[in-house]
Amino acid sequence: MIVCVAVVGHQNNPLYIQSFTDADDALKLHHIVHCSLDVVDERVNNPKKSGPTLNETFLGLLYPTENYKVYGYLTNTKVKFILVTTDMDVKDADVRNFFRRFHTGYVDAISNPFHEPGKKITSKTFAEKVSTIVKSFGFSSTG
Repeated sequence: MIVCVAVVGHQNNPLYIQSFTDADDALKLHHIVHCSLDVVDERVNNPKKSGPTLNETFLGLLYPTENYKVYGYLTNTKVKFILVTTDMDVKDADVRNFFRRFHTGYVDAISNPFHEPGKKITSKTFAEKVSTIVKSFGFSSTG
């Protein structure tokens, strides 16, 4: 189950964070997202030490915690997508599919002529699309 998704700008400024759990966990999930940015920077700045090449946008599993697994994705414009899930046996294909669909929704949201680049994403359409993608996570590898 996905508990949190986040979009973080190229200067590590949060553009969109959505929790899908109780309000008590929201602050903890924001902290997990923030901590994952260090892992993303480490992987991007030291590509020889980690698996993915520079052309690969899917960063894979950033780090596991006791209750969560954190996955990352980096766009060509250095915007980071972070996914926090409670599932301990998630398939990489499902996560890649999630990020592909999430990236498409993100591109649609920032292509809005009224959106200011680098500002928080406040689009209700984007929020609804994210909720739809999150609800369908893991049910199929095609979409």
